[in-house]
Amino acid sequence: MITWNPDLIAFQLGPIAVRWYALCWVLGLIAAYFVVYWLYRRQRIPQEKFDPLFFYCFFGILIGARLGHCLLYEPAYFLAHPLEMLLPIRQTAEGWRYIGYAGLASHGGTLGLMIALWLYVRRTKISLMRVLDNIAIATPITAFAIRMGNLMNSEIVGKFTGSDFGFIFARNLDTQPRHPAQLYEAIAYLVFFCVGLLLYWRRPNKLGTGFFFGWCLTSIFTFRFLVEFLKEVQEPWEVAMQQAIHLNQGQLLSIPFVALGLYCLLGGKACRKLGDNGLTEQ
Repeated sequence: MITWNPDLIAFQLGPIAVRWYALCWVLGLIAAYFVVYWLYRRQRIPQEKFDPLFFYCFFGILIGARLGHCLLYEPAYFLAHPLEMLLPIRQTAEGWRYIGYAGLASHGGTLGLMIALWLYVRRTKISLMRVLDNIAIATPITAFAIRMGNLMNSEIVGKFTGSDFGFIFARNLDTQPRHPAQLYEAIAYLVFFCVGLLLYWRRPNKLGTGFFFGWCLTSIFTFRFLVEFLKEVQEPWEVAMQQAIHLNQGQLLSIPFVALGLYCLLGGKACRKLGDNGLTEQ
């Protein structure tokens, strides 16, 4: 077993404390940026069409992930405190306090990214499926980094293992080992990233068809559905849901993404309609 209790702060920049969670988010986005940059260059997509992509993705993911958490996991609180949805602050008895974005949902981030990319496509006139495929190849590396940030925060923990195997999350005052569910997800997403790159090398003709977008959604959210069986519920009200249907909120939200992923992976009609516009690689 491993007793897990890392410092939340990665390093200090004068008075500014940079947390591991924020650092992992930034590193994940930077890694995805360079992967997609490389893909765009191989496909001879003009630089001026690549430049705005990062901003669409960044704000789409951040806004979507934040609203997803607020509206899907804590709607009662945040509908009563709407300002706290988008600003990293919370109202306390002592007044407003900066707390960072404590609560980001991957399902909301995925939906926010898809909406942002739709807007990006309308501006650049690149086919939607080509853009989604390019982003999908890079997305798992960002998901890997985010789950490592969750691990450093000792959050989204697994259930007790009932053995000597696992992590003791000392920050959470645990005394028994739990499944390091965040680490399971991080490793899986890193594997999915490597598999996606391998598929790209072997089947580049599939780029622009929705195949890689389908692979990304299907692999990530199928694993997310399965790993939830090893996690503790994130919100108290999910206990009743689990007792009633043996599934939690994260699993229910994963099902439509898996269905969409399979549809794209198998070359659905809409994917062909929104597909490739004939760009070639160098």
